Amino acid sequence: MKAASGFSLPELCLALGLIALLGALAGAALPPAGPALDILQGELRASLEQAFLRARARGAPVRVALNGPVPACRGRHRDAAHVMALSLPRGVRWGLPRAGFPLPPGMQPTLRAHLTGQAHPCITVSPARSAEASTWFLTDGRDAVCLRVSPFGKITLLRWRRRLGHWRTE
Repeated sequence: MKAASGFSLPELCLALGLIALLGALAGAALPPAGPALDILQGELRASLEQAFLRARARGAPVRVALNGPVPACRGRHRDAAHVMALSLPRGVRWGLPRAGFPLPPGMQPTLRAHLTGQAHPCITVSPARSAEASTWFLTDGRDAVCLRVSPFGKITLLRWRRRLGHWRTE
């Protein structure tokens, strides 16, 4: 009789264990690509579009604020309906990931806004689809999102992906 060819159960377990270990090490070496920023990009655009629609329906300006209606965003309006709150996902904060991080093309350096992200805590939009020009930087520590709103209500979302090494329009 000929002996059966193949692997024994201990050999198979050892091979699968080594494959799992190598997979875990490879996964730890490559951090996730920022799913929180992907979600936030969609929410930023949707919140601003909703603010434009709400402003037009109400016939009055509406403000969009991150992490709730901050006092600076209320201005002379004490009604919370004038302020739309947008929460930051866990792991995302204001500002760029680190000092020396490249600014988007065509953007001039500022004193502190590009590092703290807190120069303009809210964006005000009007019924005529105009806006107070503003730029927000948000980061998960690796990648970043730059939201630009022009005075004419144009929304531009740029995304810095560290692995690509440049800003891309999203």
